[in-house]
Amino acid sequence: MASFDLQTCARPNILALQPYRCARDDYKDNGTNILLDANENAFGPGLTLDAVGRLGDSDKHVVNGLGAPSVETLTVQSDIDLRGLHRYPDPHQEHLKSLLCELRTSSSSTSSTRNGRPGLTAANLFLGVGSDEAIDALIRCFCTPGSSRILNCPPTYGMYSVSAAVNDIEVVNVPLLLPSFQPDVSKILATLSADLSIKLIYLCSPGNPTGTIITPETVSAILAHPTWNGLVVVDEAYIDFAPPGASLAESVLDHPNLVVMQTLSKAFGLAGIRLGAAFASPPVAGLLNSLKAPYNISAPTAALATAALASHNLSLTQDRVAALCTQRDRLVAALPNIPGVGAIRGGLNANFLLVEFLDSPNPNLNRNSNGTPLAVKTPQQQQPRPSNEVALAVYQQLAERRGVVVRFRGKEYGCEGCLRITVGTPEEVDRLLEELKGVLMGIYDERRRIRKDEDIQSPNGDSKRKRSNLAAAEEEEEEERQEKFASEVVT
Repeated sequence: MASFDLQTCARPNILALQPYRCARDDYKDNGTNILLDANENAFGPGLTLDAVGRLGDSDKHVVNGLGAPSVETLTVQSDIDLRGLHRYPDPHQEHLKSLLCELRTSSSSTSSTRNGRPGLTAANLFLGVGSDEAIDALIRCFCTPGSSRILNCPPTYGMYSVSAAVNDIEVVNVPLLLPSFQPDVSKILATLSADLSIKLIYLCSPGNPTGTIITPETVSAILAHPTWNGLVVVDEAYIDFAPPGASLAESVLDHPNLVVMQTLSKAFGLAGIRLGAAFASPPVAGLLNSLKAPYNISAPTAALATAALASHNLSLTQDRVAALCTQRDRLVAALPNIPGVGAIRGGLNANFLLVEFLDSPNPNLNRNSNGTPLAVKTPQQQQPRPSNEVALAVYQQLAERRGVVVRFRGKEYGCEGCLRITVGTPEEVDRLLEELKGVLMGIYDERRRIRKDEDIQSPNGDSKRKRSNLAAAEEEEEEERQEKFASEVVT
């Protein structure tokens, strides 16, 4: 016991690991906070429930998920047998896999045939504890610790890099193009040609935190690389908030080195059961299923997921997605009218928005008194800039003083001054908009007060020159950071 030394016993890459920081690490669910930080479904789980949250039975009052009680005569069948919990669950989940295949089969094909060929079947699926298990399983399956690499396109979901670090895999970063947040295909192809150690490419579509869709043509161009021997992994966690037909799940039938990940945590409102899926060619899915733990999907998780995929619950989920998209559109229209809110960055294909916050409210810079955009700006008018200082202050004050929790994303590539805001219920959106106005007004008032005090203390203008020099230095530092990140290859 005396000879034990954690620092020399543990793996060096684990000792150096920076763990993924999830939303609840920053602010807890205290029962009163409005949680708009984890991209959960604010309307609740996609299950027909009774008034006290139990799976509904026939002729019971249930909640329709949009805030108003209604009388339903649907019968919800659940196979959760509490008396059977002393037995291990089904290790293969063939029935659940078949339901997921049916869900992702387009109306122009069937689950058994597609253009004269077999369609998606259970053999195309790996199920895991959220998409995170699939992310890790793919790295363990295809990457050799200490020698293989993965390719990332930041800004993106942080678990790709965390899983790589856990498995002692290096990361090559090829940042998304700005301001479109689309993959830099030419640079990705050139990187693959130059580095044969890259085994996996992780693409997020719709992107997190960008909300942008990656086109099938972009993915096909990467898959068509003539010499690269690796897999493209497309993470579609938010695909149900995108336009119909955006999923690439069926494309795994055409590309043996394509994997498409999905989850029930977002649109289906089932983050608490932790179920993710990876669609792949049967040989790839077979390898993933071979290395998983034997009973990785619990019986309650499988039963609740199966219930969520029943036709009446699918209709409920579709209604809730439509309701969230309505609130998303409402935010898109309302946020730019708040002084200090800048552009909504990226796309509108998820249940969140990436929103800029500016160093100055200056509402008249962008609009005339009648609300119409200014055609010409005079030399005296200085365009507000995205500000991490303001965004971080908004994030902290909303959570700590107003009980509204969002997510700060200003340190990610191309996201200066940005908060990621999950779309909520109508009542939550009302509260967000109201509190946001008050918080921003207070922040700008305080900044003006500080500047006024500085000017009084330094009437010769030294403080103004100091602020100007500081702003220039911060701008130069940010530009250098962005350029360094854009060209960085982690080795």
